[in-house]
Amino acid sequence: MRWDIFCRVIDNFGDIGVAWRLSRDLSARGHAVRLWLDDPAALTWMAPGGAAGVEVRHWTPSAPLPVPGDVVIEAFGCEPPAAFVAAMAGLPQPPVWINLEYLSAESYVERSHGLPSPQLAGPGRGLTKWFFYPGFSDRTGGLLREPGLLAERAAFDRAAWLAAHGVAPSPGERLVSLFCYDSAPVHSLFEALAAAQGAPALLLLSPGAAQALAQGAVLPPGLRTLALPWLTQPDHDRLLWACDLNFVRGEDSFVRAIWAGKPFVWQIYPQHDGAHAAKLDAFLALFTRAATSVDASTAVVTPLIRLMRAWNRLETAPLLLPEASLWQRACAAWRDELTARTDLTTRLLGLVAEKQLAGC
Repeated sequence: MRWDIFCRVIDNFGDIGVAWRLSRDLSARGHAVRLWLDDPAALTWMAPGGAAGVEVRHWTPSAPLPVPGDVVIEAFGCEPPAAFVAAMAGLPQPPVWINLEYLSAESYVERSHGLPSPQLAGPGRGLTKWFFYPGFSDRTGGLLREPGLLAERAAFDRAAWLAAHGVAPSPGERLVSLFCYDSAPVHSLFEALAAAQGAPALLLLSPGAAQALAQGAVLPPGLRTLALPWLTQPDHDRLLWACDLNFVRGEDSFVRAIWAGKPFVWQIYPQHDGAHAAKLDAFLALFTRAATSVDASTAVVTPLIRLMRAWNRLETAPLLLPEASLWQRACAAWRDELTARTDLTTRLLGLVAEKQLAGC
């Protein structure tokens, strides 16, 4: 099928990261994708080689608009151009129109996934838009996971990848990746890493806030840092595979940390009304079940809840890392539980087929 995916790059690269992953996954499954971006600049480092079957269009007010494809996706509630929507409505068989929403573990996701939004006015009058919510249960849209991803993970040569990227850990040194927003309490993290089980650590800093917050810091004994360049999406995945602990942010790197199966700490995108606190707590409630399944509830769940809430500045508890081996088991169990579920792109294709058959 032919797909048009519209995405406005708001900030922090999460929007374009998700849109690019979905586009690449669809093209790998034989579909033709036009990815409309109002700011495609991040693709110069995120995906410098592009992807066969994905045509990137710079979305500007004067951009020429082709005949809409079979499926139109507006990522995260951005609205396609009115003229494009009018063209959709004028086709004998209108495209399946989908609003791809943000990921959340909150209960409303299961209630809202797949609901219709009839267009009663405007250029799309007469059309129906369908809500598609990524999520963690079978009653949601699932998580992005390319076919073969876990096989690639299993075949990963950690030592070769680290050497190719100039990362040389000392014997016994833990590798920790840091990708964060500028509100992260990074200096408290330095102390926590230095104190954790007395093992030395090499902290790999992603460009942006992580490097800015660490600049000029006096590091405690046993901790050193290394500034990384911008990595392509596949290489950022491999960074997460290579590390013993990953600090991630937003949506895209959060999901990739789950598939890495390594201990991770999530910094959720902060919202001015505090709504991110409920989103974080909803995720932690789900993760609790995975930890309990490996008898790690006492050693992992309580300290991890405190750690993630403190990392997100939702409470003032000190940053204390859970016991490493049980934390690892809990994260592997969480990954395995989610791997058993159908991935997002497969579920999306199923929804599209269903709506096409019904003439929606």
